[in-house]
Amino acid sequence: MPALDEVGLNLADVAAAARRRLDPVHWDFFAGGAGDERTLRANEAAFARRWLLPRVLRATGDRDLRISLLGSEVSMPVLVAPTAFHRLAHPDGEVATARAAAGAGTVMVVSMAATRPVEQIAAAGGTLWFQLYPHTDLEFTTTVVRRAVAAGCRALVVTVDSPVFGRRERDLRHGFVDLPPGMVCENMRDANGRVRDVEMNARASWELVAVLRRLTTVPILLKGVLHPEDARLAVEHGVDGVVVSNHGGRQLDGVTATLDALPAVVAAVGGRLPVLVDGGLRRGVDVLVAMALGATAVLVGRPVLWGLAAGGTAGVRHVLDLLHADLDRALALVGVARPGDLCPGLVTTGAPA
Repeated sequence: MPALDEVGLNLADVAAAARRRLDPVHWDFFAGGAGDERTLRANEAAFARRWLLPRVLRATGDRDLRISLLGSEVSMPVLVAPTAFHRLAHPDGEVATARAAAGAGTVMVVSMAATRPVEQIAAAGGTLWFQLYPHTDLEFTTTVVRRAVAAGCRALVVTVDSPVFGRRERDLRHGFVDLPPGMVCENMRDANGRVRDVEMNARASWELVAVLRRLTTVPILLKGVLHPEDARLAVEHGVDGVVVSNHGGRQLDGVTATLDALPAVVAAVGGRLPVLVDGGLRRGVDVLVAMALGATAVLVGRPVLWGLAAGGTAGVRHVLDLLHADLDRALALVGVARPGDLCPGLVTTGAPA
């Protein structure tokens, strides 16, 4: 484990340590968003607008952060979100991230744009899900899905908010349009071993769910759901979970913050399937707020990349441990023993006087 004075006491410190170590071009790739980055900022600002109304004398004792999620026992309701190009942050790339997630007892969602093969990532021994961009070539999609499942991935997280690429102006200013020599998206290999380009599919429709059902029996989650009507349609089409996400502000700028969209999606789903959320979570208190507003679990992306850049596997584990400890402390202080006992009455938008 890197020394605390090197990695930091909180995620802001970890981000600062990562920025010192990363190439500025790569820092901007990880940190940046689309357009004017309004949505990127709004994701964090949404948590700053929420305040807690703790209960007292609740005899919480030792808290239990564990949850059961789509057949997996998880140490805490914090999962590793799918993010691309981990080798830009550390030579071990996604393998280092997977080791940390396995050690922390949580799920890692492997990006389709990972720079390590899913088989190497799976060798870390933890619970993996696989993130999928719908491709126009069904034969290629079939190859990718079957490869991920064969490697041991227990669910598909299908990104549905990306019919086209978002316009990320930090990357355009740097001319960062491809990986450096020696790196490729290892999970974009077709049946002949040729690396395909990451592709967005503007022709994807709700029929995609049925297509994927024919390819695999693992649970299917849709990532990028913000509108409650889409949440209702997800239930009707028999998906196994939804992720309230705006792609970390990296696709359509001006989209609502995920925390603001969460309650309506939760209401539309009506408890019929898990609702996860990502975007802007930086403290255990943020995890608590999201779950009090109805999330089953949360996913964190950028903080994991910061930990990876700052200290490899140990840095990622430090990030996850910080969130675990912070959430445990916050649960005790609001008077709750388990995440599943959180409720909306513990959260208000009215600032304390």
